[in-house]
Amino acid sequence: MSSAPVLAGDVGGTTTRLALCRQRGGRWRVEASRDLPSRDHAGLAALARSFMDSLPASPQAVCFGVPGPVVAGRCRTTNLPWEVDEAGLTAALGVPVRLMNDLEAAASGVACLGGEDLAPILPGQGEPQGTRAVLAAGTGLGEAALVWDGHRHFPLASEGGHATFAPVGEEQARLQRHLERRFGHVSWERVVSGPGLVNIYEFLRHERVASFVGSGEMHGKDGPDPLQDPDPPAAISRAALAGRSPLCDRALDLWVELLGAEAGNLALKLKATGGVYLAGGIAPRVRKRLDGPAFRRAFTGKGRMRPLLESIPVHLIREERVALLGAACRAAEAAL
Repeated sequence: MSSAPVLAGDVGGTTTRLALCRQRGGRWRVEASRDLPSRDHAGLAALARSFMDSLPASPQAVCFGVPGPVVAGRCRTTNLPWEVDEAGLTAALGVPVRLMNDLEAAASGVACLGGEDLAPILPGQGEPQGTRAVLAAGTGLGEAALVWDGHRHFPLASEGGHATFAPVGEEQARLQRHLERRFGHVSWERVVSGPGLVNIYEFLRHERVASFVGSGEMHGKDGPDPLQDPDPPAAISRAALAGRSPLCDRALDLWVELLGAEAGNLALKLKATGGVYLAGGIAPRVRKRLDGPAFRRAFTGKGRMRPLLESIPVHLIREERVALLGAACRAAEAAL
């Protein structure tokens, strides 16, 4: 037996994923999907309508996970020049529309995952009904929680990625000062995201040039400039993982260290004894570095709280459609 079809959307600063979903045998199935460049469309309504017109069946409800805070059914999206609201989208699309924060959607989708959709990063006991933390680095940095309400894990949105970056050690302090001169406020998103990896690379290159001017000696040799690539974060990661660039290698190591530090911060703030889940497009591509010592050291290095953090498992989400699955669950609730 199958449920009524619903439209789920995962809106990103670069790409928006849309899918027609239906629940069959207790699991969500994607019947049609499309990835669309977000900035090629004037707004979410136009983007969604172009997809809906191509569908073999009409959805009974719609839910979009959007990048930004959703307040009273309205959101001014982060990293996109859109303002969206449930009432306007419902009128434009002709079906009930719900909005939720994109990481709230990803957190909702965690409950839909099987063991094959997860890869272990750090071991731990993990309490089945303990609070869970979800952190995703991509175009931005998203954070959310899953809290046990007595029957299920209920998702809670946050904008924790925009909290103030807290450097540890002299190198990170210099990074913070470098970014403060450029941006003013320096959030965790400025360092733990795709653009954050570029910011780190530019900082390290600036320091190398300053060192060269002072000493007359340039250390290490690098290949093509990754900033000239159409996708600089991916270019930096590729060069680092292939061993082609000492500068990219150090940038990626520092990025992984900062990801571990903020994942540990989030785990402490939520007392996430149910585990930490890493989502987003970057983490799966740099899995080898996550398995190294830098992530573990930064995640657990919280002084007297080290024993607690060592007991918390960290999982890498391999299912890239996790936010779509969570949005489908919310859309199904709207269709009832």
